[in-house]
Amino acid sequence: MRHINHSALISLRGKVQRLETEGRQRWQGQSVISTGTKPLDQLLPSRGLVRGTLVEWILGADRSSGAGVLALRAACEAARDGGYVIVFDRQHCFFPPAAAAWGLDLKRLVVIRASSVRDELWALDQALRCRAVAAVWGGLEELDWRWFRRLQLSAEQGGTLGLLLRPARARGQPSWADVQWQVTPVVPKTERSQQSQHELQHQRSLWQLSVTLNRCRGGAIGRTVQVSIGEQYRDDSANSLPLAASLADPATGRAATGT
Repeated sequence: MRHINHSALISLRGKVQRLETEGRQRWQGQSVISTGTKPLDQLLPSRGLVRGTLVEWILGADRSSGAGVLALRAACEAARDGGYVIVFDRQHCFFPPAAAAWGLDLKRLVVIRASSVRDELWALDQALRCRAVAAVWGGLEELDWRWFRRLQLSAEQGGTLGLLLRPARARGQPSWADVQWQVTPVVPKTERSQQSQHELQHQRSLWQLSVTLNRCRGGAIGRTVQVSIGEQYRDDSANSLPLAASLADPATGRAATGT
């Protein structure tokens, strides 16, 4: 049996770790990006997201978990000081007016509808590398680990925040994302027959979500927080969009977007 040089092994591990982290360290000194949701920020070691990293948002089994809206909030925060938000919408389901209701500046929005998965991945890679892009938002059903690694390196190079919506089966699979959230809608315990009309109206105006931090170095791994979204966008004017407006065109339905 060959003798194992433990000193060389430790040195090699250190070199690998430096290679994996040196790209993202370039952006560590810059201001931290809020997720747009304070309870989520508090679970992260930097109290927010770091530019040049990938973030996975794991959808619920019914694909209507609200993960898309939370990811969009983070994209809005990333573009607050400039830069574009690139949305990948190969299924032609993204509805910009609804996104505007959640705070997205449409002047900073670019929607890309690739004709194939291969074209979408190539465009996603290029968008992450671009310094003019603040954030990339899009759903990826399947993601080969080599493409995953490539996208991570591209995000590091461009200093772009990559917000990837992934199906439930992606949880537990190899990941190059710095942060991974699990988002699940909360079903009210109160029976509908016991609720007053006022309670029902208030319930419809809020989206109750349970969010768990699955992955983050130095973060509160395994912690779950309850998040209510929609209340701050409340507007009773006749021309306002519904508070729980889908990011999808109503004609196609919310389920198609994965939000």
